[in-house]
Amino acid sequence: MTITATTARERMLLAKDASLRVGLLDDAAKQRALRAIADALESATGDIVAANGDDLSRAVASGLSPAMQDRLRLDAPRIAALADAVRAVADLPDPVGRVLDERTMANGIRLTKVAVPFGVVGSIYEARPNVTVDIAALALRSGNAVVLRGGTAAELTNAQLVRAMRGALRAQGIDPEAIQTVDDFGRPGARELMQARGIVDVLVPRGSAQLIETVVTESSVPVIETGAGVVHVFLDASAPLERARAIVVNAKVQRPSVCNSAETVLVHREAAATLVPAIVSALQAEGVVVHGDDEVGALASDVVSATEADWAAEYLGLEIAMRVVDDLDAALAHIREYSTHHTESIVTDDDAAAERFLAEVDSAVVMTNASTRFTDGGEFGFGAEVGISTQKLHARGPMGLPELTSSKWLARGSGQVRT
Repeated sequence: MTITATTARERMLLAKDASLRVGLLDDAAKQRALRAIADALESATGDIVAANGDDLSRAVASGLSPAMQDRLRLDAPRIAALADAVRAVADLPDPVGRVLDERTMANGIRLTKVAVPFGVVGSIYEARPNVTVDIAALALRSGNAVVLRGGTAAELTNAQLVRAMRGALRAQGIDPEAIQTVDDFGRPGARELMQARGIVDVLVPRGSAQLIETVVTESSVPVIETGAGVVHVFLDASAPLERARAIVVNAKVQRPSVCNSAETVLVHREAAATLVPAIVSALQAEGVVVHGDDEVGALASDVVSATEADWAAEYLGLEIAMRVVDDLDAALAHIREYSTHHTESIVTDDDAAAERFLAEVDSAVVMTNASTRFTDGGEFGFGAEVGISTQKLHARGPMGLPELTSSKWLARGSGQVRT
């Protein structure tokens, strides 16, 4: 579906206008629209894969990191998974119109607090074409229009995805201007999006710590901050070896390029002699480079000596930092100093230690005896996610449909006046 608006501002104004109509769509219409989008994505698989191949070729030539190349890649199975995720979002309960509170005033006025769409949701991200689909689907399901800036690396892929989705809306009799992209305006388009206060209602950045910091500091549009993932796994003194090994390897290796992969392993000193050699060996067998402190280096071979920078590193690849700590107190102190408040997990058979970890770690998701890779909107049952918020206002953790709504009070009176 061709986009005719000639400036970024014009496109955002078209999205604002479309949001008025999208916000009034009933549940069935939104479900039909999303199922049509899923079908359109599958039908356009050939064009999307071809465009993605061109983007990947440019990415390799420009030196884009392997982790970012993995995020950029869209093949037929990944497109099918995206379409399935859109259908899953369609099947979720409509978040709009939910009654959040209700009461009757002493004078008889009936008050009802209901969930309503934001209006226009903007997103700035990089080399993640799946986000183009995820955010568009969640925005539409929650009655919002969307303006996307997906970055130069995925520009051709994103163009095909947007074309398919806009075409599906048109076929359903829904204004296609509800899905907009400002990719072809480059960085100036991104800046206009960040400054579109009054047109764009909320902005969600996804990407590197640098990108997120730029959006947070330069935007006049309200921002929901999604953070980098310096994610920790703490192996307590009672951690069983097989469970610890399975969780750490999965948390690091299953998909190392994403924000919920583990970046630092902390090991209780009482269990270090048993756990460190076995887990380092298991990680190395998967191609992981282990950056360890002196004690880790003394207990295992081929360990790279860790520096202070390693404790704050988000590797997003086959590297991990490992440190021996005195006890749970020391682990908690390390996490407080270096965590980005994304996800932390403890492996333990000590219920008291587990409950203390859950209570004292101040992150969006805190786990016991589970891989950090489960911090994900799809895994949590949201169908997809806008991002994983590491802030504390409005939304925290994986953001699904409810987090893309605001609220308003409805007051139904019968002539009351205030005295």
